[in-house]
Amino acid sequence: MVIPVHDVNPVRRTPWVTYALIAVNLVVFLRTPGIASSVAGESSLAQLCHLQAFWDHWAAVPQELIHHRMPRLVPTGETGVGPRGAGCVIGPPGYAKSPELSVLTAMFLHGSWVHLLGNMLFLLIFGNNVEDRMGHLRFLLFYLVCGYAAAYGFALLNADSGDPLIGASGAIAGVLGAYLVLYPRARVWVLVPFLIFLPLRLPAWLVLGFWFALQAVYSYGGGVSDAGTVAYVAHVVGFVAGMLIAWPLRPGTPPPPEPRGLLFGRQARPGYGWSGRGG
Repeated sequence: MVIPVHDVNPVRRTPWVTYALIAVNLVVFLRTPGIASSVAGESSLAQLCHLQAFWDHWAAVPQELIHHRMPRLVPTGETGVGPRGAGCVIGPPGYAKSPELSVLTAMFLHGSWVHLLGNMLFLLIFGNNVEDRMGHLRFLLFYLVCGYAAAYGFALLNADSGDPLIGASGAIAGVLGAYLVLYPRARVWVLVPFLIFLPLRLPAWLVLGFWFALQAVYSYGGGVSDAGTVAYVAHVVGFVAGMLIAWPLRPGTPPPPEPRGLLFGRQARPGYGWSGRGG
């Protein structure tokens, strides 16, 4: 897996929506019950039960989205002792929940610092150019539509699942799909883990195409042991939705600047058959 760190694709205007989305995700994460203590690795049972109840309340749950009804029993956030020992108490929900709105709130929930920072890194690098091309309000609408498409796409294939679905990954996958359509020849600096982190500058079509291929493979459970804990199908659906929505904008999109000086992390020299054009 490659880690993107920067793209050679300047913007014409400040990506205020991208910055605002990152800020909201960070604030919500810091206010999520039990997150700070879980980062330190010292979560108590009470904190875990509280966090589970919080996610069930605000996250998107596939069976709720498809069947449009709340389960009769949900985590209450309290702890108790049962036949199998101490655990989280379940009971009738003490709140009203809209499955449709839960998709929106779920986009701003994350389970760990790694989950949050990984998503925000991709949004920061690729979201600014997509926002620059679409405009602020259209980009925000596009982001939300991709998030909804990803959540419902996942729910349709996992209609009986009661596991909470959280994270901005589906919406951000849509951003990646749009970037691939609009700026396939843009150069992206990435870190490749090979003994050390090797910096390379690669075309966006290669970086994002490889990312999408991995998500597609992982969605079938291939190559990973935890395929059931990550909503890879949501990534695939969001990516495809982003490509389809951005496709009409492709003809009028200005090309990224031509790369100069470095090619794939190395100095380009005459005689290597490279004209200095991207792609």
